[in-house]
Amino acid sequence: MNPQQDEEPPEGATASTAVRVSGGAIASGAGIAALLTFMLQNTDDVRLRFLVWHFTTTVWLLTLTSAVLGAVVWLGLGVLRRHRRRVARREARRG
Repeated sequence: MNPQQDEEPPEGATASTAVRVSGGAIASGAGIAALLTFMLQNTDDVRLRFLVWHFTTTVWLLTLTSAVLGAVVWLGLGVLRRHRRRVARREARRG
């Protein structure tokens, strides 16, 4: 028997509580939908030149690669920021 099933919901709450979605999750979902739409509409080949490399690829693959690379950089910067803040808090506690 699950003890949570026997508990009454808190005052003002219903038995089936709604799941709240944050603004960031909504923005991320909208961004992913826009990216997928763009990728599906742009399937042409494009010739790329970068430094000494020359190659042909599809626009959707270039878009996906750019988005993934951007996300990795964005997350990496967030990790660095959190690390610096953590170090600063440790230093503040010590001195």
